[in-house]
Amino acid sequence: MTDSEGKEHKTPMFGGDFDIVRLLLEGRAFFALIAIIIVFSALSPFYFSLNNFLIMSSHVAIFGLLAIGMLLVILTGGIDLSVGSILALAGVCAGAMMQGLTAEAAGVILYPPVWVVVLLTCLVGAAIGALNGVLIAIFRVPAFVATLGTLYVARGIALLMTNGLTYNNLSGDPALGNTGFDWLGFNRLFGVPIGVIVLAVVAILAALLLTRTPFGRWVYATGGNARAADLSGVPVKFTTVMVYTLSGICAAIAGLVLSSQLTSAGPTAGTTYELTAIAAVVVGGAALSGGRGTIGGTLLGAFVIGFLADGLVIIGVSTYWQTVFTGAVIVAAVLLNSVQYSGRRRRSAGSGTPPSPKPSKPS
Repeated sequence: MTDSEGKEHKTPMFGGDFDIVRLLLEGRAFFALIAIIIVFSALSPFYFSLNNFLIMSSHVAIFGLLAIGMLLVILTGGIDLSVGSILALAGVCAGAMMQGLTAEAAGVILYPPVWVVVLLTCLVGAAIGALNGVLIAIFRVPAFVATLGTLYVARGIALLMTNGLTYNNLSGDPALGNTGFDWLGFNRLFGVPIGVIVLAVVAILAALLLTRTPFGRWVYATGGNARAADLSGVPVKFTTVMVYTLSGICAAIAGLVLSSQLTSAGPTAGTTYELTAIAAVVVGGAALSGGRGTIGGTLLGAFVIGFLADGLVIIGVSTYWQTVFTGAVIVAAVLLNSVQYSGRRRRSAGSGTPPSPKPSKPS
């Protein structure tokens, strides 16, 4: 098919605007997840079962919660390296409260109920996240440096609080009125682990925040072009502080879920989890430069990494090779992101219209 100037144009395979290459690129996380399930189901008779999927999903819930907060930060063009340490500190704070808070002036030990423990732990995560946001938005500290600093500070505080030890037996005592903490990690509702339900609720709220509120538009605008957004009246500083605060809250919730699943809290929990969260965001199709990404894609990325890791464990692959495979998946995802977004920029340049900062949703 040629135009009036004699240039040849390729007709889409199925007519209209359908493009198989674009479909594969934008839905790569979904197709990768399907491929992982098929491959490991063929390699192990224990992989493809509802109970195993639920168990793996409860593991994914930790990384998914971290990844949701990380996505909000990356959408603005930032990065948060402190989420793993915030997770550990949140778990330690919850463990300390479950062990009892000594009021020396009154000579008593206070055992707060679980809902108070959860609320105060989330406030700790929010405070550290807000500190990150203030350092970056107000004091112009580079995000990498600011969050790297809070990574060490949060981890150090967790070590100081426990003297390097672990809080065990967080189930509580009925006589003290602080039971129910392990419910978050072990119980199920309609057969679904509570951690997975928590992930679903947080994901829905985050998706509504990004797609149905002015704040969501501010986040995408800030990541697309912070200077232009500021000139257009977008409260860039407020948006930056808020996304880091929300990331801290998500990390604190992940810390609560993990501590509940283990019924223990240690200061070394969550080491390198921030890298896994970043990987899930990238595999899900978000651009590290900001302005592009969705909650659905990020969740798919978390499930790809989680199901891959658990599948390798089930078939008995060495932990060393697990690291190699996970790294290869991340590199492949970054390369595909580069191909997808560079192709979109070329198409936009050819049509004379600027690329939209908001991404198309993955299939």
